[in-house]
Amino acid sequence: MIIVKSPEEIAIMRQCGRIWAILIHKLKKEITAGSKTQQLDVMVARELEELGAKASFKGYQGFPSYLCVSVNGEVVHGIPGERILKEGDIVSLDLGVSYRGFHADGAITVGIGEISPQAQELMAATEGSLQAGIAAAKCGGHLGDISTAIQSYVESGGFSVIREYTGHGVGRVLHEEPQVPNFSFGSKGILLQKGMTLAIEPMVSAGDWHTKLAPNQWTVLTADGSLSAHFEHSIAITEAGTEILTQL
Repeated sequence: MIIVKSPEEIAIMRQCGRIWAILIHKLKKEITAGSKTQQLDVMVARELEELGAKASFKGYQGFPSYLCVSVNGEVVHGIPGERILKEGDIVSLDLGVSYRGFHADGAITVGIGEISPQAQELMAATEGSLQAGIAAAKCGGHLGDISTAIQSYVESGGFSVIREYTGHGVGRVLHEEPQVPNFSFGSKGILLQKGMTLAIEPMVSAGDWHTKLAPNQWTVLTADGSLSAHFEHSIAITEAGTEILTQL
């Protein structure tokens, strides 16, 4: 069922998204060559407590961490641990925040030190496709407008959209209906209306779009070992236009 939020509920989600943005800003400062991915998870746990919020991911369907940290060819759901980050890595940070009964979900990909030209182009294409998807999320439009905008932007840069994993509705539940594919699905889809809140999250590969699951049964990797990037924002469709909730 598609859930439409009231202005009061969207206001709480805006607060939740601001907490997300504060944490992401601190994570970007923390992430350096030589640091362990586990350090990032510990920092998120500490900061969430200080901000009076909770982690959406910790314990969700058994997920063991506060934060997803996916490196290079890892697409999503990377589990923080003893891995040491190094110069040239690209690292996707996917974070869900729960506050006053609502969730905000977002992701960024950052480079460690000097990264390859391909990695730079991949990250730019992925972030650009997110902005294209957000621009297409207009009241009175259709869900498929978002999906088509993302795929068109990604493929114009010579990259591939991951298809097995999608964006989604977000609100009182971390994953609500509808699913938001990052690829055109041959129809316009549901009508977008005021009060809908969505997590739009293109995941993009420098090679083929197929994926495989790591032995830990959580981490998703590109099947061909190519680099992957992931950007995500939670948004609200309002009378005034589309609002990005996961920002300061």
